[in-house]
Amino acid sequence: MTLTLTLPQASGGLQPYTLRGTTPVRPAPGTRFNRIAYSAAHVVADPLAAVDPWIHCAIDWDATIAYRRHLWSLGLGVAEAMDTAQRGMGLDWPTSLELIRRSLDAAKDMPGALVASGCGTDHLVLENVKTVDEVIAGYEEQMAAIEKLGGKLIVMASRALARVAKSPADYERVYDRILSQAKQPVVLHWLGDMFDPALAGYWGSGNVEKAMDTALGIINANPDKVDGIKISLLDKDKEITMRRRLPAGVRMYTGDDFNYAELIAGDGVGKEATHGQSDALLGIFDAIAPAASAALGELAKGNVDAFHAILGPTVPLSRHIFAAPTRFYKTGVVFMAWLNGHQKHFTMVGGQQSTRSLQHLAELFRLADAADLLEQPELAVRRMKTLLAIHGVEA
Repeated sequence: MTLTLTLPQASGGLQPYTLRGTTPVRPAPGTRFNRIAYSAAHVVADPLAAVDPWIHCAIDWDATIAYRRHLWSLGLGVAEAMDTAQRGMGLDWPTSLELIRRSLDAAKDMPGALVASGCGTDHLVLENVKTVDEVIAGYEEQMAAIEKLGGKLIVMASRALARVAKSPADYERVYDRILSQAKQPVVLHWLGDMFDPALAGYWGSGNVEKAMDTALGIINANPDKVDGIKISLLDKDKEITMRRRLPAGVRMYTGDDFNYAELIAGDGVGKEATHGQSDALLGIFDAIAPAASAALGELAKGNVDAFHAILGPTVPLSRHIFAAPTRFYKTGVVFMAWLNGHQKHFTMVGGQQSTRSLQHLAELFRLADAADLLEQPELAVRRMKTLLAIHGVEA
């Protein structure tokens, strides 16, 4: 059946668009990977809660956990309470901890389900933080709470540390202290300022090479306490450079939502196998989960061409979702979940659904169709038409 609707153009005009009519991407049952792949999973807001969404956080827990079960069923791990979950932009620490608890509980019923949870300092009042010791105490508070639940840590980049640190030595002091206490190896987290301007100059330098030296020094001093590092700099060459310099046993988790396909496929160059390729901890895997699973399954079987044939068409979509201002990418992720029937509404915590234009969302729709990512095309068209009607477009 041909599906057509009217979509706005970047120029401001309207034009009919007909869906390609191709079969949505789906992985084969029982697909296995030879990479570790985490999806930074979003939360589903409760649109019926009687709260002011810019001030209070209301979560639809059933729908939120159901989406995690969907990701686990595809073989993907869940990076819990990370930035895609609106952490720091509507999702506060008490709600994040409840999310972590519920996710860890749900994972117990899913054999092999991976969960790693964001540990940060976002509960601190940024303007009141004056010392590195306060940052350490902030990390330790969240660390203790997550580890009490049995959770594996993702030590998130800290706005508070970026604010008060005066040198690389301050970063070394904080991370050495946290890593020395960790009950199991952690994933470190290097988020570029394109994702969060408050993290500019992280690791004590605005020069990426110098910052990388500091991060690698911390990892080399604590190799048994570091599972890997996720970097989100949107620069594949810098990721590859750092990947090749990691100590044995430490993984590179790509957070590059522009170049993930080639980084995951790898180049085979490195001291050991994992340093010639990247594992994944990606926000975009939330939005393209079936394609990510299918592609990783092909890669595990040695079908590199099939891997790229599936994942390659998703890259233009990802680059669009993560276009500047990159910090608003969560809107596109939740929009995809709504189009594909994983939630009943296009409402986000913090009112973040308003951060992207109708033109942006219309182009996202076209790119999702081009990548065969509209899981229920008729539903996606109906919902896109609903959004268009709200904006005064008769589709």
